[in-house]
Amino acid sequence: MLTDADYTVNASGARRAKKRTAMESSSGDGQSSLRSSGRQVNVRMKRCNNPPPGQTKRKATDTEEEEDQSEKKYRKCEKAGCSATYPVCFASASESHKDGYETYASWKRVWTGNGKSEPSLKAFMADQQLPYWVQCTKPDCGKWRQLTKEIQLTASLAATYRCGMKFNNVKTEGPDQCSLPEDLRVAEVIDSWWHSMLILPPLFKDSPANPFLTAYYPDCVGMSPSGSTSNHSHAELRAEHCRAIPPQIPGLCPYFQPFYQPNECGKALCVRPDMMELDELYEFPEFSRDPTMYLALRNLILASWHRGCKEVLTPQNCAPHIIVRGLVRVRCVQEMDRVLLFMTRKGLINTGVLSVKQPLLPERYHNKNVIVIGAGASGLAAARQLQNFGMQVVMLEASERIGGRVWDDTSLGGVTVGRGAQIVNGCVNNPIALMSEQLSINMHKLGERCDLFQEGGSATDPAIDKRMDFHFNAILDVVSEWRKDKSQNQDTPLGEKIQEVYKTFLQESGVQFSQLEEKVLQFHLSNLEYACGSTLDQVSARSWDHNEFFAQFSGDHTLLTEGYSSVLNKLAEGLDIRIKSPVQAIDYSGDIVKVTSSNGTQWTAQKVLVTVPLTLLQKNIIQFNPPLPERKLKAIHSLGAGLIEKVALQFPFRFWDGKIQGADYFGHIPPSPDKRGMFGVFYDMDPQGKRSVLMSVISGEAVPSIRDMEDKDVADQCVKVLRELFKEQEVPDPVNYFVTRWSRDMWSQMSYSFVKTGGSGEAYDIIAEDVQGKVFFAGEATNRHFPQTVTGAYLSGVREASKIAAL
Repeated sequence: MLTDADYTVNASGARRAKKRTAMESSSGDGQSSLRSSGRQVNVRMKRCNNPPPGQTKRKATDTEEEEDQSEKKYRKCEKAGCSATYPVCFASASESHKDGYETYASWKRVWTGNGKSEPSLKAFMADQQLPYWVQCTKPDCGKWRQLTKEIQLTASLAATYRCGMKFNNVKTEGPDQCSLPEDLRVAEVIDSWWHSMLILPPLFKDSPANPFLTAYYPDCVGMSPSGSTSNHSHAELRAEHCRAIPPQIPGLCPYFQPFYQPNECGKALCVRPDMMELDELYEFPEFSRDPTMYLALRNLILASWHRGCKEVLTPQNCAPHIIVRGLVRVRCVQEMDRVLLFMTRKGLINTGVLSVKQPLLPERYHNKNVIVIGAGASGLAAARQLQNFGMQVVMLEASERIGGRVWDDTSLGGVTVGRGAQIVNGCVNNPIALMSEQLSINMHKLGERCDLFQEGGSATDPAIDKRMDFHFNAILDVVSEWRKDKSQNQDTPLGEKIQEVYKTFLQESGVQFSQLEEKVLQFHLSNLEYACGSTLDQVSARSWDHNEFFAQFSGDHTLLTEGYSSVLNKLAEGLDIRIKSPVQAIDYSGDIVKVTSSNGTQWTAQKVLVTVPLTLLQKNIIQFNPPLPERKLKAIHSLGAGLIEKVALQFPFRFWDGKIQGADYFGHIPPSPDKRGMFGVFYDMDPQGKRSVLMSVISGEAVPSIRDMEDKDVADQCVKVLRELFKEQEVPDPVNYFVTRWSRDMWSQMSYSFVKTGGSGEAYDIIAEDVQGKVFFAGEATNRHFPQTVTGAYLSGVREASKIAAL
C-alpha cells in the first residue's frame, strides 16, 4: 500500500522518492482517494509481493474468474477514506506486461530529461494511468464524471463537456445522463483532510504558464515534465538558469513579464513561479508544507490574465486549463476559485480599466460603502477597484476636473502635452502599460540619445558628457557609502554632501576639470533636482533614493502621446464623482465616518479613503476628529512637497530637426551654476515629426525665480535659450505656449514628494497606515516603493482597495 511515508516533498518542488524494495502497483478501478503527483487520485496503489523461491508469479493471462476468487486475498487499502480492494500491477498500462514496462521506460526517459523529481512508479501512475475527471458544463448540473481510460482530457473538452457526451460516434442510450448520481468520492474531495493526505502534488499538463516558464524545471513550478513541450536536457536547463532573458511569446505584449526568470531579481510586480510570496502564505497556510498545487494554480491564473487582460478572468475561463489526472482535478478546480478570488482582491488580475458586468467579489464583500476623497490617479484606481468588487463608492473632488496632478493640454495645435505627468518610467509590468494595452493606446519608446548643447550653438563632445556622468555617479556612490552607518539624526542635506565629496575628490586626486566639464556636471545636478523635485539643500543625503532599495520598474521609458488622461478618464467611467466638492472635515469618532464639505454638505460611510496631495495634509486643509495620530503627523511633515514647472511652445515649423536628427529630447548646458534648472531638457512632443511643439522643465532654484514672472516673460526666456542653442539658424517666435503654475494650484500646490533632511523612507509607510480601520490613505506620498509617479499613485489606490475589501 502507498502511504505518505513513501514519498516526501519539499517546498521548492524538488522531490525524492524513498528506496523501494518491491514492485509498486495501483488499482485500475478508480476506487481509492489516493493522490499522486500532487493530485488526489482515485486509483489505489499496492505493492506486489515477490514470490518465495521455487514459486512462479501469477501469469497476466489468469482468467477473470481466478482474479475474482483471489480478490479476497488482498487486504483493503490502508489510506483513510479509500475503499479500493483490488490492485492491478502498474505494468498493466498495456495489454502485455512487456509493453507496460516499455511504456513506463519511455515515459521515464521523458520525465528524466525534462524534470527534476524522481520518475517513480507513483509518479508514472498519477501522470499516465489515473482516469481524468471532468465537470458537466450544464448550468443546472455541474456534476463530476470519470472519463474512460482511452479519453484524453483537453481544455476544449473540459470547456464543453456535458454528461453523456458522445465520443467516437458512440451513442449514449438511456435516461438523461445528468440525472444520474455523482460518484460519492467527489464529495470527499472538499473535506480538509483530503488535501493533507496527498502523496504527490498535482502537476498540470499544457498549462497556459508553460511558455512563460521554459527556463524552469516543469515539476518545480507545478507542471508535468511529461507534458512539457521543452526538449531541454538537464544541462541545457542549468544553462538556462544562468540566463535571465524573458521568453518571447507570440501575441503577448513585451512589457508583460509576470514571472522572474531563474537568477533574475529586482523587477517590480514580478513573482517567483517556484515560491509563494509572504501574503500568499498568510492567506493559504495549508500550502506552506508543499506549495506545488498553489503554485500550479497561481501560475496558470497569472499567465492566463496576461494573455487576455482585456476581459475579466473567471473560474470558467481557467478551470478547463487544469489538465491533471485523478480526483485531484476536482480539488484543484475548487481551490482555483479561492486563488483567483485572492488574486483579484490584491489587484494582481482583473484590474486596470476593465468594465465589469457582475461584481468581481462574492456578495459578502458588498456590504461596505466607501467615500474616496480626491479624483487623481490613486483615488480613481481605488474607486474603480472597489466598485468592481461590488461596493458602493462616492468620490469627492475639490476642483472642477478629475486627474489631480495629471492634466493634459491640447491647446498647442492638438498635440497632447502633459502639464503634469506624461512619461512612464520603466514599462515592464507597469500597470500603466497594462491599461494602455487594454485600451490599445500607443506608448512611444523614448530613445536613449540626448545631445547636450551649449549656449552659442556648440554640441558637447559625447566623451566629455560620458566622463562627467561617470564622475557624477561616482560622487553619488561615495554618498551611498557614507550613509551606510549613519542614523537619521546624522543626516545632512544632499547638496552639501555632494559638494563636500566633490571638493575632497579634487583635493586628493589633483584632477582639474575644464570650464565645460564643470558646466556638464551642473547639467547632471540639474537632472538630480528634477528627479527630486527640489533644490538639493532640502533633500536628505541619507534617504534621497530610498525607493531604490526595492525592486523598480525596468524596461523602456515611454511617452504617453495621448496623455495620462486617456487612461484616467477610462478609469472614471461609471463612477459617482462629485466635482467642486472640497472636503473640510472628517469625523471618525463614531462607528460611521462623517465627511463634511466646505459648503456644509455632509456624507456618511463605513470607510473613507483620503488621496489628497501631501501639501494639503501638511497645511491641515482637512480637519480630522479625532486628530490624526502624532506618529502620522510627524511622518507627513518629514517629507517635502517637491515642485517643478513646465513650459511648452508651439512653433510654425520644426527648426530643430536638422540638428537633433530624430532624437526625442536634447539637453541645455547651463552657462553658470545660478542658471542651473532653467530649461535643462527639451522634449519633442510629436514623435511622428509632423507638428512643432517643444516642452521644457524648470527645476531647482529656477522654480522660485519664475514665480512672479508673467507667462509671456517665461516663454520669451525659453525662446532666448533656444536661439542660443540653435544660433546658426532661424528660431521663429512661437505661435502659442503655456506655462504651468502648480505652486498656485489650490488643490495641489506641489508636483511630487521627496524625503527632507532628517527624514526617512519609512514615512511613506506610516502615512499609508489606516486609522482605526475607518480612515485610509493613498497617493504617491504613501507609496514607499514607487513615490513621485502616477504608477505609484495608482498602485497605492489598488493597495487600499484591497485593504478595505479584506477588513
